[in-house]
Amino acid sequence: MVKQSIQIFARVKPTKKTASVYCVDNEEPAGSILEFLVPKDLADGFINNKKETYKFRFQEVFDQTVKQEDIFEAIAKPVADSVLSGYNGTIFAYGQTGSGKTFTITGGAERYSDRGIIPRTLSYLYQHFSQDSSMVYTTHISYLEIYNEVGYDLLDPRHEASRLEDLPKVTIMEDPDQNIHLRNLSLHQSANEEEALNLLFLGDTNRMIAETPMNQASTRSHCIFTMHVCGREPGSVTVRRSKLHLVDLAGSERVGKTGVCGQLLTEAKYINLSLHYLEQVIIALSEKNRLHIPYRNSMMTSVLRDSLGGNCMTTMIATVSVDKRNVDESISTCRFAQRVALIRNEALLNEEMDPALLIVRLKREIQSLKEELSMVTGEKREDQLTQEEIHKMEELVKVFLDDPDCEVTLALGPDMRKIHYCFSLLSIGNGGGDHPSPPPPVVVPDQKDSPQLQPADLTKLREMLTQRDNEISILPMLQPYKYYSSSSLSSVCDYQSENLSMGKQEAFEIFRRDHEDRLTIEDNKALLKQRSEGKGRPCWELQIQFTSSEVEEVDPVEENIRRQMDEEKKSYKSTFGHLKTLKMEIEHLQLLLEQSKVKLQRDFQDWWSQEAARLQVTSLPLFVRCRGMSLHKSFIPLTGDQQTDADILGFIRARHNLLNRTGTVHTI
Repeated sequence: MVKQSIQIFARVKPTKKTASVYCVDNEEPAGSILEFLVPKDLADGFINNKKETYKFRFQEVFDQTVKQEDIFEAIAKPVADSVLSGYNGTIFAYGQTGSGKTFTITGGAERYSDRGIIPRTLSYLYQHFSQDSSMVYTTHISYLEIYNEVGYDLLDPRHEASRLEDLPKVTIMEDPDQNIHLRNLSLHQSANEEEALNLLFLGDTNRMIAETPMNQASTRSHCIFTMHVCGREPGSVTVRRSKLHLVDLAGSERVGKTGVCGQLLTEAKYINLSLHYLEQVIIALSEKNRLHIPYRNSMMTSVLRDSLGGNCMTTMIATVSVDKRNVDESISTCRFAQRVALIRNEALLNEEMDPALLIVRLKREIQSLKEELSMVTGEKREDQLTQEEIHKMEELVKVFLDDPDCEVTLALGPDMRKIHYCFSLLSIGNGGGDHPSPPPPVVVPDQKDSPQLQPADLTKLREMLTQRDNEISILPMLQPYKYYSSSSLSSVCDYQSENLSMGKQEAFEIFRRDHEDRLTIEDNKALLKQRSEGKGRPCWELQIQFTSSEVEEVDPVEENIRRQMDEEKKSYKSTFGHLKTLKMEIEHLQLLLEQSKVKLQRDFQDWWSQEAARLQVTSLPLFVRCRGMSLHKSFIPLTGDQQTDADILGFIRARHNLLNRTGTVHTI
């Protein structure tokens, strides 16, 4: 059992303006200090007892210049290591809307270096799985969304095709041991990092996102990405089961300050209410001798019961905005983090006995005891060896004969049938029956111009050539992955022209030239092209290297051949690891380009609708006055029902030309 308090960290959102309302002190031995400076307002009167400085202590405070990689190393990596050891782990971000919670947990969609905690943790865990040969791991992933206090499965394949109200709702069920079970929440097995990232991107696509006055892409729901890890040693009946919760909470907001209404107001009410229930649980856990903890008040606190005061190692990230208008919300976030730091969790090592493996081991022990008993009593077993046992005995004898170590033994167990069969295989003069005869001796013809090789040398050379063939046969496995070629990269973010008229397509070209994400898309396309071109070269060089080594391996000196083998193995492993890293980076860049394409299409449709609406209003004469030009007057006689794509395009082209020539347009 490991007893520790919840670890709290703070991250300051970067701002373009110079912020003088805060300061960070990372030199303290007991932790970092985040201090806010709030000068007194003269409008409150001469007598004003408000505090001017607010100090908060964290494990570490990350200022505006800290990169995503540093966040992962300091916060997520220790939690991931505890999950590998068999402990439950939770990382959640808390703060007001627009303070950078989603960017910290999930990451940005513009650059590969902007990956957040979830994709970096997945990469770290699966890299450990592939390197640790002493354990066998299986992983399952779930993605839960809590929207307006109702749970939905983000990995449901019907999520995109159906309305949110038509989807099955995730409900909470509790067993007699007070363990929480989620009904209608699917678990998806992921064998590698690629499958896990695909599930993550699918869930992020299905999330509820809306534009608010505080944030252009505000997440309107709480999302819990859970990874279930099961590890066991080969042949062992002990299984370690752990789970990792990565939580992206929706941001709190003051309705009176933001002025939202309608559906956004309803969403804000549910978000603030669930965060209020979370704070009630935190306060109850921090108080001593508190008998009742109100976990059941909300769905989020029920799901995170183990993470708050239970069997889990929990870490909190408080994201704060240092703009002057957001200082009060940032101070409130830091106060919440200080209350969270008072909670102590008791993490237990989640080990259990697998019943299926235990039954197999007990059956094996019973069979072994029966065989020992038959040897002691002298009873002869009447049943014959099965074909599977015969094949296994032949493999054991082959390994025994090929092993150069003279101290090696042939372990057969206390079964006289197996002993007699293996003895017949090893007998030189066995007359056969159904047993295989020993292979004929190798005859090497005499050659005057070539060195004389012994049969043992020839056998080793054949084994080396077989190993080379096996290594070369692995190379075609790298080919099935499809990457964009240089010709197709130019059309990655192109719009679907067959669905557009000629006028609308020309308007799209004008819109894409002036779009704010154009430079980011071009940079990602260039980086993807560079990575794709560099993907194939190591494979070709590696293949040439292996092919040439087969010709040069006619060497009578065994030591030189062994040295060449070791060098080529190291080169092969290094090249294969490089290819694997490039593959993951290329796939991530492809997904970023695809997301940019979808965003560009959505923005164009909104822009096109706005231009059509603007043209529809101009039923009166339109006067356009340009700086440095004479007064220009044009009439648009068409009504809204008679407008075509050509009319809207002419309207856009005229406005665009005037902007390029003068920089200002005044509509009277």
